[in-house]
Amino acid sequence: MSAATGDAEIDAPGAAGHGFSRLARQVGRTIVDYALPPRCPGCGVIVGEDRQFCLGCWTSLHFLDGPACARCSIPLPTAVPGEDVVCGACMADAPPFDGAPSVVAYGAVARTVALRLKYGRRTGHARLMAQFMVRRLATLGPSENMVLVPVPLHRWRLWSRGFNQAALVVDALARLTGAAHDHHLLVRSKATVPLRGKGRRERARIVAGAFALAPQANFRAAGRHLVLIDDVHASGATLRAAAKALQRSGAARVSALTWARVVPDALMTGNIFDFADVDSDMHDERMR
Repeated sequence: MSAATGDAEIDAPGAAGHGFSRLARQVGRTIVDYALPPRCPGCGVIVGEDRQFCLGCWTSLHFLDGPACARCSIPLPTAVPGEDVVCGACMADAPPFDGAPSVVAYGAVARTVALRLKYGRRTGHARLMAQFMVRRLATLGPSENMVLVPVPLHRWRLWSRGFNQAALVVDALARLTGAAHDHHLLVRSKATVPLRGKGRRERARIVAGAFALAPQANFRAAGRHLVLIDDVHASGATLRAAAKALQRSGAARVSALTWARVVPDALMTGNIFDFADVDSDMHDERMR
């Protein structure tokens, strides 16, 4: 028996074992797909792949990839693409972050995805959001110097919910992009009442001073580009308060990134809700 023949005979059982394992996985996946087929995260109808929207939900999403304010990223449909234009609100009161892009306008489908993650415990929706947020994250600059920072929950809310949805999105984004992330750079030092239904000024008052830097945050953040991550950008009160705290860390730059953004009807029509009904701190609504 030649050496080559002997090697082949020795390797054959292992190869057969690997083949059987692959076959077992394929059979297992087929059984699972039959029992629990992939469903649209927007409406629940059966779709071809995991984390895939059906045609109806997909076409109803309004992607925010057009001209926008260079500071807060609010859509500016009349602006010339490629030009750095600042909206009137940012001229009057500049936000403490440099860019805050969102993937989609907040509407029925975007709202369902966010609520099912937050209150329906559909934690896989964090990966769905992250897949779409990767491209928007790239518009903020190279990922090499970035640190992704989730907007934190107060410990009481974290204990009651069991997880921080922003932290789950950060984990998924970090896996997809290789960007650094720090769940403990920022802490929520003050419990706040739900912001739903509150006006812009009232929201700002409620979250003022609600965030603080963790011990040694300056050492971990100095010279870095910090990117706040949250699910929904409504009035911006939460993002502003969190960004103000991060500015004290010695970071070179602070930005923000969210899955969905409430856009005023004056800028866009259809699929839009009033900002007073929602926020990154949505608390009262529950998915059935």
